[in-house]
Amino acid sequence: MPRNTTLSRLLGSGAHLTLDGGLATELEAHGCDLGDPLWSAKVLLEQPHLIKQVHRDYFDAGAAIANTASYQATPQGFAMRGIGEAEALELVALSVRLADEARREYLAENPGAGPLLIAGSVGPYGAYLADGSEYRGDYILSREEFMDFHRSRIAALVEAGADLLACETLPSFAEAEALLALGEEFDVESWFSFTLRDGGHISDGTPLAKVAALLGAQQHVVAIGVNCVPLELVSPSLGALGKATGKPLLAYPNSGESYDAGAKTWKPGSGTPGSWRPSSLAEGAGAWRDLGALLIGGCCRTTPRDIAAVAGLSTKG
Repeated sequence: MPRNTTLSRLLGSGAHLTLDGGLATELEAHGCDLGDPLWSAKVLLEQPHLIKQVHRDYFDAGAAIANTASYQATPQGFAMRGIGEAEALELVALSVRLADEARREYLAENPGAGPLLIAGSVGPYGAYLADGSEYRGDYILSREEFMDFHRSRIAALVEAGADLLACETLPSFAEAEALLALGEEFDVESWFSFTLRDGGHISDGTPLAKVAALLGAQQHVVAIGVNCVPLELVSPSLGALGKATGKPLLAYPNSGESYDAGAKTWKPGSGTPGSWRPSSLAEGAGAWRDLGALLIGGCCRTTPRDIAAVAGLSTKG
């Protein structure tokens, strides 16, 4: 059995859990300038107290799981700032401690609250490249190169006490295979969530059915789904995954805006002709749950208000 089993027990009981929302979005709202290859990991260096505050804001909004600020925190990325590996991995560990401090504070004030979990964010190699390739999956590394890239960060997250790993915003089937092997190596539960080319394929073109076949039989993979995708792609992608696996599903899409990776700006989303496009996370959550999503939250441009609306639905239903 994997080392951490709290989430799998909760999902096995049929619990619907609310994830947090956009960390970077809230950090920018607090005045942080994230125009940097390190993105939100930059704040680990400069203003870590703000990361803790954002985690607390999401717990206050009803989130049951906090995603750490380690998405773009890698020794390779920090090395470009002249930071050595030991210090870089300490910053990765700090991302877990900040979330844990926020959790402890919330539980001290809300002693009857249910279990709160910390997911150690493992962003893809494309996030380190900081060129938008986590939405394309057009980079090629060997299995060993992927594992070498991710191994030390995963070790730091596990050793710091993350309850599980969030292998997220993945565009590449080959990278998912490498992360799957690392999850087994460290004997830790994880969820896998992907970016999409369309409602039936991840960004590198791999069919979602093939992704589900790879991950569905793995004991330490507790959920499979999508994140950082347009609202209108959530239902078709969950439908495709649900046909191929009995695993719990998860979804934490963007707010509905579209990201221009070249300009690094957001613009209003136009939707896909003929596709149902909910106006918000809360509007889509009911349909996504009907499709098997037990974990629902938000990614870029979502806020504690959005998460509170989703959490409110969980309370009612």
